[in-house]
Amino acid sequence: MPWHFCHMEAPHKKLRLPEWYVSSLMMDRALDAVVRRVKNLDRKHDIPYLAGYSRDGKTIYIDRHMPPSLRYRGRDIDTDRFLILHEEVEKTLIDQLDLHYLHAHQIATRAEQAAVRAAGIEWRDYDRFMQKHVKTIGDERLTKVPADLDEKPYRDEHDTDLLGRMNAAIDKNQVPKQIGKARARQAADRLKDHIEHRRAKH
Repeated sequence: MPWHFCHMEAPHKKLRLPEWYVSSLMMDRALDAVVRRVKNLDRKHDIPYLAGYSRDGKTIYIDRHMPPSLRYRGRDIDTDRFLILHEEVEKTLIDQLDLHYLHAHQIATRAEQAAVRAAGIEWRDYDRFMQKHVKTIGDERLTKVPADLDEKPYRDEHDTDLLGRMNAAIDKNQVPKQIGKARARQAADRLKDHIEHRRAKH
């Protein structure tokens, strides 16, 4: 096992490790702990804004065209773990603490930034890499969206156009048998109507 994955059982004072090293080591352990708790990681679909989660929180989705690693200063960096951290933190804050999506997203982004920097990566370089692969509103590559993708992030941002595209994608592709196309379409249409009604009231 590589030395940087070994557990250091001796007290930090005895090891005389720099504070930044201890912090980075603990962040790496915390990140691994979060990743290990993911029940199902799906990389078979098109996901708006790179990553998301199922409504029941049991599946983390990462866009099928998103490279799983970043070549950075001679190292191959596993970037899936940073996206997983973001989505897990965000979903937990929304479901468990009833936070608004935008607030949960901000906290999740800060956690993601801390993990990226602890890995020795400049945030601007990481973010630049991610932005190259983002699929946004109107993107023709959104052709295979999972039927159980949690729409709350898009709902809270009033992203009706994106929801409409997701609806169309569901109509063109296979939907899990346990959900059924009619049920998935009905849920998407109901959500779209709700957003439009909320807009009309403001």
